Amino acid sequence: MDLNRVATFLRVVEAGSFTAAATHLQLPTSSVSRSVAKLEEDLGIVLLERTTRKIALTDAGRAYYERAREAVAGLDEANLLAGEAAREPSGMVHVAAPPELGGKLAVLLGEFIRQHPRIHVDVVTTARGAELVGGQVDIAIVSGQLRDSDLIVRRLGVSVHRLYASAAYLERRGVPRTVADLARHDAVLYRGSGGHATWELVGPRGPESIKVQGPLSGDSVQFVFEAVVGGHGIGLLPEQLLSRLSASAMPIEHVLPKFSATGALQSLVHASRHLPKRVTLLRDFLSQHLVSCERAC
Repeated sequence: MDLNRVATFLRVVEAGSFTAAATHLQLPTSSVSRSVAKLEEDLGIVLLERTTRKIALTDAGRAYYERAREAVAGLDEANLLAGEAAREPSGMVHVAAPPELGGKLAVLLGEFIRQHPRIHVDVVTTARGAELVGGQVDIAIVSGQLRDSDLIVRRLGVSVHRLYASAAYLERRGVPRTVADLARHDAVLYRGSGGHATWELVGPRGPESIKVQGPLSGDSVQFVFEAVVGGHGIGLLPEQLLSRLSASAMPIEHVLPKFSATGALQSLVHASRHLPKRVTLLRDFLSQHLVSCERAC
C-alpha cells in the first residue's frame, strides 16, 4: 500500500475537492485525482463519488477515511516522538503551583534546569492551576480534592495542614480546647462555600470532622494567612508555608496542636496522546523529587 496515496486521499476529503487539495499539496489537480484513483484500484472499492461541482464519500469511503485518518495520525505522532528522542529537549514549560510551594519549587526547578539547560520553566503561582491545564499551563501542581476531569493525575505526596490563630484573636475569643469548640469560632476559609466548610482533622482519637463558618474566605493560601495574622479568625494552613519561620518570628500560634489535616499533592497534565518530551521530563522529575522532599519534611 502506497502511504502517499492514502495521505493524498485524506487531504482531498479534508479540503473538500481535488482542486483545493492540489493547491495545498502544490501538485497538479490531475496528479491528485490520479493518485486517489490508483488507491481505489488497489483497494478494489470506490471511495469518492465525483461530480463536476463536488465530491462525496461513499459508505465504504467514509469507513476507510475514519480508520486511515487514525492510522496516519498515529504514524505522524510516532515520527514526532522519534525526532524528539534524538534531540536534546528544549523549549518552554509552563507550570502552575500553589503559592506555599514557591520556595521549595524554586530549589527543585533550579536543579532541573541544571540537568536540562535548554528547557525554560515558567511558573505562575495560583490555587486554580487545574483550570489552566491545556490552555495557559502544561503542568499544574494542586493540593486537595479534585473535581472530576479528563486530566491525567499523578500523586506527588501529602500536604499537611494545621490550625493557627493570632494571639489577639485568642485573647478576644478564647482558646479552643476541643474540635467541637471550633464551631463557635470564626474560621478563615480556604475556598469556602457560602461562608461554610467542613474540616476533616486527625488527632489522638483518630479522625474528627467539624462544620465551621466565618465571614472571610478566599482562594489564596496567602490571603488566609494574612487574615489569620490580622486576627480575623482561625485558619487551616499548610505547614510548608510556615516552615521557614523561626519560632520567635512566628506571627501566629498553633491551635489544637495535636490535630492536623492532610491533603494529596498532585500533578495534572492534559490527556493528550502526545506530550512534548520537555513536559514529561519535568513531570517525572517532580514526581520523584517532590515526593522525596515531602517525605523528608
